[in-house]
Amino acid sequence: MLPAIECWRKCLLFLYFCNIFHIIMTHEELILILDYGSQYTQLIARRVRESGVYSELHPFNISVEKIRSLNPKGIILSGSPHSAYEEGAPISAPQIFELGIPVLGICFGLQLMAYQLGGEVDKAAKREYGHADLLIDDTSDLFAGFAGNRTTTKVWMSHGDHLTRMPSGFQPMAHTSNSPICAIKDVRRKIYGIQFHPEVVHTANGKEILKNFLYKICECKGGWSSVSFIQNSIDDIRHRVGNGRVICALSGGVDSSVAAVLLHKAIGDQLYCIHINNGLMRKGESGQVVQTFRDNFHMNLDYVDASDLFLKELDGVTDPEKKRKIIGKLFIDVFEQEAKKIGQVDFLCQGTLYPDVIESVSFKGPSVTIKTHHNVGGLPEKMNLKLIEPFRELFKDEVRAVGHELGLSDELIWRHPFPGPGLAVRVLGEITRERLDLLREADAIFVEEVKKAGLYRDIWQGFVVLLPVRSVGVMGDGRTYEYTVAIRAVTSVDGMTADWFRMPHEVLANISSRITNEVRGINRVVYDVSSKPPATIEWE
Repeated sequence: MLPAIECWRKCLLFLYFCNIFHIIMTHEELILILDYGSQYTQLIARRVRESGVYSELHPFNISVEKIRSLNPKGIILSGSPHSAYEEGAPISAPQIFELGIPVLGICFGLQLMAYQLGGEVDKAAKREYGHADLLIDDTSDLFAGFAGNRTTTKVWMSHGDHLTRMPSGFQPMAHTSNSPICAIKDVRRKIYGIQFHPEVVHTANGKEILKNFLYKICECKGGWSSVSFIQNSIDDIRHRVGNGRVICALSGGVDSSVAAVLLHKAIGDQLYCIHINNGLMRKGESGQVVQTFRDNFHMNLDYVDASDLFLKELDGVTDPEKKRKIIGKLFIDVFEQEAKKIGQVDFLCQGTLYPDVIESVSFKGPSVTIKTHHNVGGLPEKMNLKLIEPFRELFKDEVRAVGHELGLSDELIWRHPFPGPGLAVRVLGEITRERLDLLREADAIFVEEVKKAGLYRDIWQGFVVLLPVRSVGVMGDGRTYEYTVAIRAVTSVDGMTADWFRMPHEVLANISSRITNEVRGINRVVYDVSSKPPATIEWE
């Protein structure tokens, strides 16, 4: 989506109050994952999909009736920072175990399952975090097919409680020196539980364990992939759109770019893309969008240079919240004006991703708070458009896989995320054309040097921030009094948590040297070593 719309797509609650509907796909096979608040829950969903089976995350308090309507092939209970026996713990309806649907409990999921079915869970005398040697007592079911039927394997633990008595009908499958009951099964009811985390890479045979659950126990057939997704999406979009017209706000970011190409492949010239240059883009970004989509993919693309309008409205504004609101409102105004020029339009396409959907639902139930950091605008209700969100079921890596299959360049597919308000939240304080130009040049140097060092794809998001700080420097025989910039680079899976990237010192030295030598107006470079939490990825 366009910069000012890239983040408001996360504001899902807005859609409930407007006459807007989204297009969703149905799936023959579904693994339902219940979220109890674990940091690894999304990773479970990703690993299941990597195994060829579609999965969805839902809050732990999903109703039994809803589960029946989803008709899943299996249910996975995630981990949690809570204890199954504590007051206020996230507890699902015990009727889940009576549906005849295979269940796999992971860590807290095992403990909750055992607790609800009559077993006992207590605090462990010794907490277990990190690597552990799992001794396998039963090499069937979950542990079938390991190379040579080994009886030990490395697993990843993260728990302070453990199971001390199994519920009736269960048999032990594995143990560690610290956890006498580390894996259990009730073959008759197809209910299984493991104390460790198979979804993390630190568990040596984690993928095999999950595949055993999916294919041996749930009897899934598989077939979920980027190729199958593309064909199913194209058929679905053609059927839904018919002879209608679709507009797409195209920023050049990964999500909106891949969505636009998918839509164009499905309906051709019935798709109309609008790119608004708000003056807050990265260096050469708008030109690249025009060349890629108008010249190379031959799409209907309306390019609008509204940079003067945006910069005029932002003149003198320093408060980050006001910046976002101004940018969001202006984007909607300009977008609506351009949309009217197209004529009758029936649908709006936007690049909502699955993390955007589940981010709006906490593990304690639907969230009632919408962060204005993300909500920088919303479609006017009077536009009365149906919403097409082809990626609302996909993770970022899956969107990239789809983009690769559709023929987009690696340079575009692997671009780092860019905030909805653009450089407005990376120029701290007052926004001027001069300060934006300084930041654009510094940021371009940063990206160039990181790519030259072969580190770009190791960094989930990286950029430069222009600080409202001038400091004394020395260049040649004279003193300078110029701006300071901060380099920010993080590693992450989905942006919900992030760690600062350990940039090699020689790369930092090259970046700093080039910025201070080539960008007149900047004489100092610093590196941000804050993680999220407690900091956020963006500075504003």
